[in-house]
Amino acid sequence: MSISLSKPRSGLRFGGMVYFGITITLSAYFAFSAVQGDYGVLRQAQTAGELQSLTVERDALLAELAKLKTLTQRLSDAYLDIDLLDEQVRSVLGYIRADEIMIR
Repeated sequence: MSISLSKPRSGLRFGGMVYFGITITLSAYFAFSAVQGDYGVLRQAQTAGELQSLTVERDALLAELAKLKTLTQRLSDAYLDIDLLDEQVRSVLGYIRADEIMIR
């Protein structure tokens, strides 16, 4: 009759459970980071939307800049547009000609 004095191997089961728990925890963390993190899928979609709206805003500002450059060039000494000058004097300074009647 042989009696075994060694302990049962329950430590292996506990170590396996710890290993499995750590693996699941790390997998869940990386999956969450891939979706919700700073460089995740949702952040990339948000960045793409911001890029599109900022591109539209940039194009509108470039068009306004081109318009202002044209107006500035038309008021310069080298190229003087009399009609534009007359319009600016009337709107900014409130001038009218002697033969005009002002209605408020």
